[in-house]
Amino acid sequence: MKKITLLFVALITLVLSACSMESPFLENAKEDTAGGNASFKIGFSISTLNNPFFVTLSEGAKANAQEKGAEISIVDAQDDASKQASDVEDLIQQGVDMILINPVDSSAVGSAVESANAAGIPVITVDRSTEGGEVVSHIASDNVAGGVLAGEYLLELAGEGAKVAMLEGTAGSSAARDRGEGFLKAVDGKVDLVSSLTANFDRGEGLTVMENMLQANPEIQAVFAQNDEMALGALEAIEASGKDITVIGFDATDDAVAKVEEGKMAATVAQKPEEIGKAAIETAVAYLNGETVEEFVPVDLELVK
Repeated sequence: MKKITLLFVALITLVLSACSMESPFLENAKEDTAGGNASFKIGFSISTLNNPFFVTLSEGAKANAQEKGAEISIVDAQDDASKQASDVEDLIQQGVDMILINPVDSSAVGSAVESANAAGIPVITVDRSTEGGEVVSHIASDNVAGGVLAGEYLLELAGEGAKVAMLEGTAGSSAARDRGEGFLKAVDGKVDLVSSLTANFDRGEGLTVMENMLQANPEIQAVFAQNDEMALGALEAIEASGKDITVIGFDATDDAVAKVEEGKMAATVAQKPEEIGKAAIETAVAYLNGETVEEFVPVDLELVK
């Protein structure tokens, strides 16, 4: 009888000890639930990390994800629409909770968005929109308004009737389409647009295309480049030619702002990429927490001159 009593006491002690102890797993689970974000996995397919603008954008996203306690996986599409589609499929297979996409090509990315839709994974587009599939929100500056800003200032500097050229971004991207639309809205019928060619948002291509433009149209007085990388390439070509031509870019990257401060570039439209990245994560986490989010989240822009 004494042995049975001792055994009963031991069992009771063991049960009480177990109840008073919390495993690390349970403790972490409580923290995750309390924080609301720690278990979220966010995939971010970005068009290219060979462009300072998108590097800054991705850094803003990473910083805010860390602050929110969310896990983020950033993949570089290297300006290749096919690679981007493959990258999104990989993120789907990884079972992420949300996919952010900064499209290489707004039309081509539609099938990737639809694949995420079919897998039940919500999608947010960042800086550039998609022409296919369903997204819960789009985070970007108003690129049309930015193009208008650039056009109005170019008109102010060059004057009506000036011979003007435009360097276009990647064909099919919403940013190129919208910035071009805004610029043309501001200058249509007021300047002589002698050339408008794509340089794919690339500095090297901006240099080459600008050289060709100057050979064909040596009378060019002003240039609008739909991003700063192309503007900086164009500036190299212009400086080599010895001409004095007004150059306006878009994005306000550090290199471009430095050229504006030196008086070598007339202006650049500041799109605040870090804020776009932060807003994308803010919106993603809010949606995953069951909150209602806006279909379009605008980020302020301004003219740096």
